[in-house]
Amino acid sequence: MEQPATQLARLLAERAEDVCRHFLSNGRREGRYWLVGDASNSPGRSLYLRLVDAPDGRGRAGKWTDAQNGDHGDLLDIIAATRATRSMRETLDEARRFLRLPAQPPIDPPKKRPARAKSSGTPEAAAKLFAASGPIAGTIVAAYLRNRAITELPGIQTLRYHPRCWYRPSEDDAPDTRTSWPAMIAAVTDDHDQITGVHRTWLDPARADKAPVAAPRRAMGHLLGHGVRFGRAGSVMAFGEGLETTASLRSIMPAMPMIAGLSAAHLAAIAFPPALRRLYVARDDDPAGTIAMKALAERAEAAGIEFVPLGPRLGDFNEDLRLLGADHLRAFVLPQLGADDRQRFIAPSG
Repeated sequence: MEQPATQLARLLAERAEDVCRHFLSNGRREGRYWLVGDASNSPGRSLYLRLVDAPDGRGRAGKWTDAQNGDHGDLLDIIAATRATRSMRETLDEARRFLRLPAQPPIDPPKKRPARAKSSGTPEAAAKLFAASGPIAGTIVAAYLRNRAITELPGIQTLRYHPRCWYRPSEDDAPDTRTSWPAMIAAVTDDHDQITGVHRTWLDPARADKAPVAAPRRAMGHLLGHGVRFGRAGSVMAFGEGLETTASLRSIMPAMPMIAGLSAAHLAAIAFPPALRRLYVARDDDPAGTIAMKALAERAEAAGIEFVPLGPRLGDFNEDLRLLGADHLRAFVLPQLGADDRQRFIAPSG
C-alpha cells in the first residue's frame, strides 16, 4: 500500500508547475524546468526543478537540485521550506490543502519520514574534511575575513583553512574551471558538539575573495536543525542566517553565544538548546528571511523563549561593520538588546 507521503509527492509531481507557481512564485519556467533562487523561494536561478519526466527516465517531475549548495529533494521538501513547517504532519496537511484533499488524521502515530540529505556528502565525510583542515591564522581565510572587517572573533576554532579543497564544477561553470581551491571550512555541529556537516567557501588567493566559480559556497552533511556555533550554548543566544552576518555580530558581542544557520530554511529549523530563554535573531532582509523569522518566533513562543529581532542600519550586519565601523555597529545594536544584556554582552569600544 502506498504511504501517504509517497502518494502526496506523486500527486504534487503530476501538478509540478502549479505547485511551483504557488510555492515558488519568485521563479519562472524555462523549458522543462522551474528556476528559482532556493527552496525557500528566494529570487535567483540556483535551484532547478524538473516539471516533466525526462524522456529517458533519468529524471522525474517534481525532483529538484540547488546548484549552489547541493541540496536536493521533492515537492514535499519545497512545501516544508517555503511554509517553514515543523513536522512531516504539518507538511502533509499543507500538501493536502493545496491539492484540495480531505484531511486524513492517522489512527496510529505517523511514522517519521526518513530525513533527506539536504546536501551532498555524509557527516563522516564532513568530519574528515574538517579534521584535514588547519587553523586560519596567517592564511587566506583570515585575509578574506579581514576584508570584511571581521578581525576579532572569539570561537574562531569553528572555522578552519583547507589549502586545496575539491570543487565539483556545475553546468554553470566554464569548461576549464579549476577543481581545487583554498577554502574556509566551517563546522556544522549539534547540541553535543558533534560534527554533522561542514560549510565550504572557496577562495581566490589572488584577491582574498570568493573564488570565481558558479557556486563558491556549498554545504555537505546533515544541516537541518544544526548550525555553525560560536561559543557554548547558554540561556541567552543569537541566531543568524549567514556566517558573515553572525560573525559580524559576534565581533561586537564576543561573550554572547551564537549560531549561524547558513540559509533561511535551516535557520528556521535550528534546534533550541535546552537552557535557552532569550533568543536574538539577525536575519537577511529578504522574503526567505521573513519566513524564517516568523517560523522562529512561533517556535520560540511555543517553547516559552523570549524572541528579540535584531536589525541592521544598512543591508545586513556585515555591511554595517564594513561601511560604518565597529563603533557604529555597537552603538546601533546596543539599544536593541535587553537592559540586562547590554553590559553583559556588548564589548567596549576601542
